[in-house]
Amino acid sequence: MRITLITIAIFIASLSIVAAQGIGSGGTIKDDGRFAASTKQLNQFFRRFNAEESPDGNTRFYTGDSLFQNKELRRQFIQRLFDNETSGISADLKNQFIKQVLSDNYPQYLKFHLGDWFSEVKAQFMFQGKRETATLILKIQPQGLGYEWVIDAVDFGPFRNLFDKPVGDEKDFLHPLSHELGFMNLRRAFQDSELPEAFTESSFSPDYLTIFLYEMKKGNLKFETVSNVKFHFFQIDGWYFEVAQFNRPGFNTGWLISSLVKLNTGDKETLQKYIYGSN
Repeated sequence: MRITLITIAIFIASLSIVAAQGIGSGGTIKDDGRFAASTKQLNQFFRRFNAEESPDGNTRFYTGDSLFQNKELRRQFIQRLFDNETSGISADLKNQFIKQVLSDNYPQYLKFHLGDWFSEVKAQFMFQGKRETATLILKIQPQGLGYEWVIDAVDFGPFRNLFDKPVGDEKDFLHPLSHELGFMNLRRAFQDSELPEAFTESSFSPDYLTIFLYEMKKGNLKFETVSNVKFHFFQIDGWYFEVAQFNRPGFNTGWLISSLVKLNTGDKETLQKYIYGSN
C-alpha cells in the first residue's frame, strides 16, 4: 500500500496549471479573471483561503506581516476559489459562507493538521483478471515528529455483495440452548448455510478494508493507477465543501470549491457516512 500512497503524493505534487495573476495596489487582486488559474496545489488552496501568501503566489505571509490573514484579501481570495463554470453554487450561498468565514467575532481558517477533512481517491486495480475501480478514503494522522496520509476506508465494487445478512423472520439462528449441545449445531452456520454472516451479532459490519488488504497481500489485487482525487472539508462550522481539480481552458481552473452545502443538525454525520460508502 506504500506504493499507492507514494503514487498519490506524486500525482498531487505534479499537477501543473499555467499561472497568471493580476496584482493591484495594497495587496489586492486585479479583477481580470486570471487569479484562480494559479491555484495549482492543494497547499496553495489552504494558504489562499487563509490569506497567507501574496496574490501573485511568490511571497508567503507569516504572523506579523501586515497582510497575514487580512480580511479583505481573504474575501478576494475565497471569491476566486469557487468553480464558477460548472458547480451551480448560488451567489447567495457563497455570500453566506464567506460572511461566516470572515466574521469579526469568529473568523475561521483551514488547518492542514486539524482533522475534519479527508481525501477521496479513485484508483484502478486488477482483480480476478478484470480492471476494477476502488474508492479510497485517506486522512492525515500524526506520525513521529510529523504527519502522514493513511487509508481509512475503501469502497470496492466486487466486495459489495459479499455479505448479505438477512433480518427478521428470514434470519437463521443458533438456539439459545446450543451450549448444552456443545455448540455442535455450528454445522448450520459453517456447513449448511450459504450466509454464515446471519449468525453474527446484530451490530456486525464487514471490514472491507481488511478484505481489500488481504487480497492484495495474497497477490489477487494489483494496483494500476490513480484516476481521480478530490477533498472533503468539514472544518468550517455548519458547512461542508468539496474541492476538486479542474483542467480546462480559461482562468477558472485548478483546485476549486466544486460543491458547497449548509449543514443542519445531524447532516454532517449523514454526509460523512455517505461519502465513506456506509449508507
